[in-house]
Amino acid sequence: IAGISTAIALKTQLKYTNFTIYERAASVGGTWRDNTYPGCGSDVPGHAYSLSSELNPEWSSYLVSQPEIRAYWEKLFCKHELDNYTLFNHEIRSLDWDADAQLWRLTVVDREAGAEKRVEAHLVVSAIGGFMYPLYPDIQGRESFKGLTWHSARWRHDVDLTGKRVGVVGNGCSAAQLIPRISANPDVNVVNFCRTRQWYSPRVQYTYPAWSKLLFRNVPLLLWLYRNYLMVKAEFGYIIFNKRHRLPIKVVTKVFSNYIKRTAPAKYHDILIPPFPPGCKRIIIDPGFLESLHRPNVSMVWDPIEKIEETGITLGTGDFIPLDVIVYATGYGLNPEAPMRGSMKLGIQEYFASQGGPTAYMGTCVPGLPNLFTLLGPNVATGHSSVIFSEEVQIQYVLQLMKPVIDGEVKSFEVQSAASDAYNAWLQKRMEDSVWTECNSYYRSDRKHGKVVANFPGTMSLFWWTLRKPRWEDFKVVGGKAWTERRRRSDRLRLLGIVTSLVALIWFGSVNHKGIRKGLQFWIQKVSSFSSMACTCVETLNRGRGGMEMKDREYMLCSLTI
Repeated sequence: IAGISTAIALKTQLKYTNFTIYERAASVGGTWRDNTYPGCGSDVPGHAYSLSSELNPEWSSYLVSQPEIRAYWEKLFCKHELDNYTLFNHEIRSLDWDADAQLWRLTVVDREAGAEKRVEAHLVVSAIGGFMYPLYPDIQGRESFKGLTWHSARWRHDVDLTGKRVGVVGNGCSAAQLIPRISANPDVNVVNFCRTRQWYSPRVQYTYPAWSKLLFRNVPLLLWLYRNYLMVKAEFGYIIFNKRHRLPIKVVTKVFSNYIKRTAPAKYHDILIPPFPPGCKRIIIDPGFLESLHRPNVSMVWDPIEKIEETGITLGTGDFIPLDVIVYATGYGLNPEAPMRGSMKLGIQEYFASQGGPTAYMGTCVPGLPNLFTLLGPNVATGHSSVIFSEEVQIQYVLQLMKPVIDGEVKSFEVQSAASDAYNAWLQKRMEDSVWTECNSYYRSDRKHGKVVANFPGTMSLFWWTLRKPRWEDFKVVGGKAWTERRRRSDRLRLLGIVTSLVALIWFGSVNHKGIRKGLQFWIQKVSSFSSMACTCVETLNRGRGGMEMKDREYMLCSLTI
């Protein structure tokens, strides 16, 4: 999804088409291609889970299912003819920065032919998403099970579950969606093996009538206004993620607790309600899971799993539960697998380890990795809004960094370590007030007590404001002396224009306040000293090896899943 979004932005905004998308799979769709388990869908409204530039008046319902979401992104892929820029079944195995040539050298494997090749790219966008690969629990004997087994992200549609005893390991969002569906067949016996408690929220769902779709298609700005209404409404949800907002948290805790007690069987009430505040883990928009617990063919097991045997699971209590099928609904790995080595010859995995977990500047740039940008990187997602909007904000930020390189005015941008450290110190300071530090979850680097690496500690409005424009002084610029000087002159003229306008207002008597006049004196002094301000700029050595004639070179949009 992130790869498709970036490619569309390159084509429509920069009018640039000299890029290549490397897709590991055989088709598009990313997480909505991989996750096809029964009941799979988004817990974010469909009209918010779409590109702002590609609004869809045809969403069938408020919350949308997996087939419809995948169809939307496939339609965009075809509309913008991205198949002309995509190599399917191609996996990036490694990325190494060549400081002399100022480009990335990639090792790419054709998964069908088994052939390996080396390619070059001046710009790389890592659009592999947040959920990168299925994660399996470390349970003794997992490989010894003789029945059928698979991860929820690799659903076996060829298996008929009728008459089978199915164990579902995990009780997060995926399990909550698939258990009501498979247990609707009374001949399927489902045992849900649970480890940690979850908060459940009542699900709001409705279908859009034909007349509303007609209005969305034909009334100018109506669909845009409706999408923005959904986004603004979602922003209020962030209130409960700040521990200082005690009253809203108390109210929401009461509402969710009452919902669980009203909906789930009484025997599960005490074990279902969490001791931590709502939002500490991903809130599950209940798709009928709690109601399904009333079915005689559904049961929950909270005792820890001791080991997996050939024909079932042995619990820590010594009890044995026979099974025919085991489904792992145990989440996904969040760290990139492909080695990336940049200017400091330090791999991205080693850098993350040195920082106590995944860390990036603005969630987008990593020190030592010039001209490489990560979408949905560390501390980008939120628990209350659309991740599509988060990625759109990042893409607009990345385009501003890419354009000078594409135009041949700059060789590379590399975020400075001091700037990244300062940003992340600010971010982690804000994290102290968040509810995400109150429990174990995949939001944290070690899923236990490590730092929070998944979420941005603020509203989406704050995230947009933070990334609306690059702080050029935070980057080391190679080969961009003329560009840097031109940008400084432009900024100086813009600032001078603002000051001049304010001076004119005072001159004509529109403004008359001593505090404002003192402020004007400050800005006038700032303008006069502006020439001393500049971002770090390192001129490229040995221009004879390519100079600045870079427009004909290829820039590659690297994506393991789109």
